[in-house]
Amino acid sequence: MNETNALSNCRLAFIGCGVMAEAIIAGLLRKRLVSPDQIVGSHPRVPRREELHAKYGIQMFEDNREAALASYPAGPNNGSLLVLAVKPQRLGRVLQELKGSIHQDQLVVSVVAGARLETIADELLHAPVVRTMPNTPAQIGEGVTAWTPSAAVNEKQEQQVCAMLDALGKTVRVDNERQIDMATALSATGPTYIFLVMEALIDAGVHMGFSRHVAQELVHQMMLGSILFAKESHKHPAELRNMVTSPGGTSAEAIYQMEKGTLRTVLSKAVWAAFQRAESLGERQGKTRDR
Repeated sequence: MNETNALSNCRLAFIGCGVMAEAIIAGLLRKRLVSPDQIVGSHPRVPRREELHAKYGIQMFEDNREAALASYPAGPNNGSLLVLAVKPQRLGRVLQELKGSIHQDQLVVSVVAGARLETIADELLHAPVVRTMPNTPAQIGEGVTAWTPSAAVNEKQEQQVCAMLDALGKTVRVDNERQIDMATALSATGPTYIFLVMEALIDAGVHMGFSRHVAQELVHQMMLGSILFAKESHKHPAELRNMVTSPGGTSAEAIYQMEKGTLRTVLSKAVWAAFQRAESLGERQGKTRDR
């Protein structure tokens, strides 16, 4: 393990150990940023606790408070991150369970969609909170995570958060929570748009006469190569599109049909609708708390 990294003496507790929590745990251990004895987790189901313990060698608890208490800093210079990774509908109950069990030096990191910093801080009576929004490719270390801290988060804690999220891929610090909701609509929901386009292109290939296997292989590599080429070229997408569009050619005809079908507008509306939905989730959680 790299002893110079920001997490070298840090303890981490994962409250809720679903897909995203496991992706973070796997990434941290794969990159040797922490050792298994630095990680604890909680989950209500016995088979899931046994699975994660056997797979990663981490200590698992049924009780959320026990997991939080087990992750207390071991010394004055050692950090502790408590990662909230439960489903949004369970967050209120989990915060009530954790209230009073958070050490003053612990940092709470939320990966819960729509959960506001203020909601978490008020319910836990604990000010240092970071809100994050990773996406699905984080499961293979190729994700992108937007994050923003509360005012009470110090520089060392920010470094620890960055180190943890870097295990998932790229990280982008945004200025405020509205931009977290924006990232939810663009990058976190984004794989949905890509998978739908991918599915449509594969189906088009099958319609022309390719086997599904061949169509899938062609589409997967085409999309991957296009993304890598775009990143390497540092050119605007419109410039790249013009490079491959000859007058009267196949690309020009395809673009005409896509614009005629308002593909650009449909995608824009989809992102905006996802953004409004992300905002409404946060408002709903705030109203539930106020009751």
